[in-house]
Amino acid sequence: MEEKKNTYRGFTPAQAEANKRYMEKFVEVKTRMTPEKRELVKAHAEAQGESTNAFINRAIDETMERDNGSG
Repeated sequence: MEEKKNTYRGFTPAQAEANKRYMEKFVEVKTRMTPEKRELVKAHAEAQGESTNAFINRAIDETMERDNGSG
């Protein structure tokens, strides 16, 4: 018998539970920008071969290192 898929993104119940546990390790931070800037950020991230989220986190990390004089 085929395992039923959960409606959450097509995950099986086990996958949905694993995803839930994984996401509990993170918090969400909202930022505001114009749609045009968002597209620029997204395009830059893609050009660097990374997701928008990864690029924003890298930009934050690198700026904090530079501001603290350790970079």
